[in-house]
Amino acid sequence: MESLIKFVEDEFVPKKEFPKFSAGDTITVYYEIKEGEKTRTQFFKGVVIQRRGSGATETFTIRKMSGTVGVERIFPVNMPALQRVEVNKERDKK
Repeated sequence: MESLIKFVEDEFVPKKEFPKFSAGDTITVYYEIKEGEKTRTQFFKGVVIQRRGSGATETFTIRKMSGTVGVERIFPVNMPALQRVEVNKERDKK
């Protein structure tokens, strides 16, 4: 059963190429927002908290500070509205 799921993911789920990033990196995510008939690109810049899952179900969580309030957002890697990801700063390697 697992091999069938893997086959379907490989054949039918489009793969997007993003730079390598991990927890602790500061990244900017550009994604498309539809408002009625119009579409616009919005960005979300913050620190990666986690990457979870694999294949078609992979997600990553970003946290940013908006004033004094922390805002977290979960992005699926295969989200159609996701346009690009830029790595602004990598975490310090120990």
